[in-house]
Amino acid sequence: MLGAALLFSMMAVCVKWASASYSAGELVFYRSVVGALFIAVLARVRGRTLRTAMPAMHFWRCASGVASLVLWFYALSGLPLATAMTLNYMSSVWMALFLLGGTVMLGAARVDGRLVAAVLTGFVGVALVLRPTFEQQQLWHGLAGLLSGLIAAMAYLQVTALGRIGEPEERIVFYFSLGGLAVGGLWMLAQGASAHTLRGLALLLAIGLLATTAQVMMTRAYRIGRTLSNACLQYLGIVFSFAFGVWLFDDPVTWMALAGMALIVIAGLAATLLRSQRQHDAPDTRSPPNQT
Repeated sequence: MLGAALLFSMMAVCVKWASASYSAGELVFYRSVVGALFIAVLARVRGRTLRTAMPAMHFWRCASGVASLVLWFYALSGLPLATAMTLNYMSSVWMALFLLGGTVMLGAARVDGRLVAAVLTGFVGVALVLRPTFEQQQLWHGLAGLLSGLIAAMAYLQVTALGRIGEPEERIVFYFSLGGLAVGGLWMLAQGASAHTLRGLALLLAIGLLATTAQVMMTRAYRIGRTLSNACLQYLGIVFSFAFGVWLFDDPVTWMALAGMALIVIAGLAATLLRSQRQHDAPDTRSPPNQT
């Protein structure tokens, strides 16, 4: 998980550089081409088949995952690196909100006040993180980043369900890559493709390799590791992104943004811990781990 967090941060750096030459849809397409080829070779080396008996589940995972990815790439093109990464990491808080909503809809007599506090803390963090965004007229990029985290939470529900029925990580990532390839391809047919440069091609290759390797490592970590330990290590991705943003892009360092990031991390870890406790107390609770 530590390696996955670092690689995802490096991928975000490459996406931000490449967004000067390519649209979000194009970046998703090329990232998915590299990812699909990488996984196909990996599966062949490991002697595993990519055929699935659950095409419908993979379809819904792809639909939500690819939508989240397009929005996140768009947010990365216009926001400070750490801000875009932090908004995407709101997925854990969104899942806590889903859990609260389900509890209310089922008519439970008692709502967990700790989960409510975690969700409210997360949204206070969002307000602080987005405040500089509003001031710099980056509203649409900020909203896209926030929405990417919401849709990612839905995608993680599907990833968890696929893992529970025994789908290996290569198969999950492969069909996700096919979904991105299809959506990105349609985008390029409608909008046209950008001209390539040697630097652009190198960035596209790096995005695909970094993202796919990180995704396989992350999926593996959640299949064999402890949810809370993984969540703690995963949030180091925000730290890595903050350091890369200041170092490579001269991103501003404000107390408001730092405080907001800290609140979102605290809220995400608290929500993950509370969901893990609920799973332990009630084994049938279908509560997914947080991923990015």
